[in-house]
Amino acid sequence: MKVSIVILNWNGKDMLRAYLPDVIAHSNMPGVEVVVADNGSTDGSVEMLERDFPETPLVILEKNYGFAEGYNMALRENNADYFLLLNSDVEIMDDNWLLPLLDFMDNHPDVAACQPKILSLKDKRLFEYAGAAGGFIDKYGFPFCRGRIFDSVETDRGQYNDTIDVFWASGAALMVRAKDFWAVGGLDSRFFAHMEEIDLCWRLRDAGLRVVCVPESKVYHLGGASLNQGNPRKTFLNFRNNLIMLYKNLPDEELGKVMKARKWFDRLAAFQFLLKFDRANYKAVINARKEFKSMVPDLKDDRRKNAQRRKAANIKERVGFSIVSKFYIRRIRKFSQLPMKQ
Repeated sequence: MKVSIVILNWNGKDMLRAYLPDVIAHSNMPGVEVVVADNGSTDGSVEMLERDFPETPLVILEKNYGFAEGYNMALRENNADYFLLLNSDVEIMDDNWLLPLLDFMDNHPDVAACQPKILSLKDKRLFEYAGAAGGFIDKYGFPFCRGRIFDSVETDRGQYNDTIDVFWASGAALMVRAKDFWAVGGLDSRFFAHMEEIDLCWRLRDAGLRVVCVPESKVYHLGGASLNQGNPRKTFLNFRNNLIMLYKNLPDEELGKVMKARKWFDRLAAFQFLLKFDRANYKAVINARKEFKSMVPDLKDDRRKNAQRRKAANIKERVGFSIVSKFYIRRIRKFSQLPMKQ
């Protein structure tokens, strides 16, 4: 099998019913399969799939393993050359979404992963929050995208239609070379959900491989299907997982300085939640830091392995400035206004 498009579902019966038919219809190519992996759904997803999509391969997991381990388990027995991780709330609208990604990967063996341009399904003029036209990360570990900085999302006017190297590709629609995926250890199951694809891409980049956005391919993402923005559980996972990712992947000479800065950034974020009388999200930030500290002993071996694997001394898509400063002090709202080095 050349490409296995794998949709990990958890209680997304209605979204599968709405979007799966178009994924199948627009991916009808030799050597391409569409697979649904069910992550312990309790909403009748499996019964619906067996009844309405009997020809679609189905992997049934006995419980919700989260995005990271759910995909690891679904992909372990998959022998495709390329995996394409696709969210269940992604709509495909034309036949030309898959071929540009596949052609680029076939013609660039040093590229381990790529993503399409991801637009909002709610407003198709806008980029979508989770990925837009490719992801970057600042010196303190804060991610941002070509087309989205924090909660400021740009209108797509074709300004980011060039194919470029990025630091990370979105897990909403991520094509990854299978051998490279497994060579760096797959997704980290401890993340459960959120930022696991950034951690994966960091390991791929450290291994000297490229990650690319191919905007000739275009998909539409609903977003917030599992956890909405502002949900305390999502806040907890984002803050905890970001710290895990930094600890695992930062070079020795940066670790202390960055983690010290992050302590103050996180305290400021928690204080802002308090000012809004949002105690649930305030506690989520505090608990995220506590849980990260308890996990550090378990992360030391991963940090050592990642350091041994590192080939790239400098990754320019991990930028040398603070995106927090650019956004909140300099009031920069568009990626094109940032001092990116080409």
